[in-house]
Amino acid sequence: MKIAIIGTGYVGLVTGTCFAESGNQVFCVDIDERKIARLNAGEVPIYEPGLAEMVERNLRAGRLHFTTQAAAAIPQAKLVFLAVGTPAASDGSADLQYMLQALEGLAPHLQPHAIVVIKSTVPVGTNAQVHKRLMELTGRECEVANNPEFLREGAAIEDFLNPDRVVVGVRSPPVGEILRLLYEPFLQSGNPFLVMTPESAEMAKYVANAMLSTKISFINEVANLCEKLEADIDEVRRGIGHDRRIGFEFLMPGVGYGGSCFPKDVRALSALARACGIQPTLLDAVNQVNLRQKETLFRKIEQFFGRELRGKIIAVWGLAFKPRTDDIREASSLVLIDQLLGAGCVVRVHDPVATANVRKIYGDKLHYAVDPLAAAAGADALAIVTEWGDYRNPDWDELKRALARPLVFDGRNVLNPEAARQYGFTYYGIGKAPVLGEARGLG
Repeated sequence: MKIAIIGTGYVGLVTGTCFAESGNQVFCVDIDERKIARLNAGEVPIYEPGLAEMVERNLRAGRLHFTTQAAAAIPQAKLVFLAVGTPAASDGSADLQYMLQALEGLAPHLQPHAIVVIKSTVPVGTNAQVHKRLMELTGRECEVANNPEFLREGAAIEDFLNPDRVVVGVRSPPVGEILRLLYEPFLQSGNPFLVMTPESAEMAKYVANAMLSTKISFINEVANLCEKLEADIDEVRRGIGHDRRIGFEFLMPGVGYGGSCFPKDVRALSALARACGIQPTLLDAVNQVNLRQKETLFRKIEQFFGRELRGKIIAVWGLAFKPRTDDIREASSLVLIDQLLGAGCVVRVHDPVATANVRKIYGDKLHYAVDPLAAAAGADALAIVTEWGDYRNPDWDELKRALARPLVFDGRNVLNPEAARQYGFTYYGIGKAPVLGEARGLG
């Protein structure tokens, strides 16, 4: 099948590459000439495990193409996927300006038989809006479907090739059948292909992300309560997680969620509810709990050092909003860094892949380390913000020698508190009693 993908951001690039991997002819279109040149040279501008190798393989096979020219891609396409950004507007709602601009560019080249598929995360009613606008631009009836993505950054290739479900929103059964044939190679294990109205498909995407965000904010609020009541959040998780109605997924306490989806989509769903005259009490609370949770590590550090915090060297392990990605959008690390710099601290950072993106923001305000121990060298405390596997099992003797004092603030409960105790560390996790070793509070 011949496919055009409008937009080569995270979703568009993964989608186009995976469709090419299953034998389709895919043209990815973007207005960014520099990005397209890099992609044609096999350079992938984002970090996603397995993506660079897949792009190179399909470029070499002649199934994957990158271009800035819509006229070269759209006339031959049976399916045109819209994968452009829908950033948050000032009121939290989704800004559709880039999607509407994309329609202006593709409409003159759209063939009568082509189907436009909205892959971007969009508010309920966008399908109808796009359908109306395409009719105005082309002067004819156009088929518009929705196909929301449910990809996890860091596992996007696996999720696309082996989805737990595929959701499409269509207004005519033949369109649904074409999309089913497209996705058939990815559903060999029998996972469902779900056909529904475009409005339901649009809503399903927001609700999925809002539900997962709710679980994260809930367990974080409970973790904070555990600290006050001398309960251990990990024991509490075990106590509830074996209940099949609850489970363990997305119930890991930490310093809040980030990324390009959860924060934006929770706020967008809240804005949508308000536009419908509904007060989104729960959604607003999920957002507020998350914003507050991102300040947790700084509050612990500030409480420990008190008035002596200024001038202290703090090492930060983990900058990406989650492991296996270089994405720092709305990352908790940025909140901590801003607060530490504001308090007059010297900040030394490490991340396996996201350092370059952080350097673009902070420049020489931070010290960038080539490995975790180099970041810890001479630091008065270590703060862990991202649960990279690189950090889970340090050489405790070497870490103790590197730090100026054996003090750790673990924002993801990555380390073993008992190991910290044995090696004389003072250790603060999330939702559990601190381990009080050789380092003592100064406040």
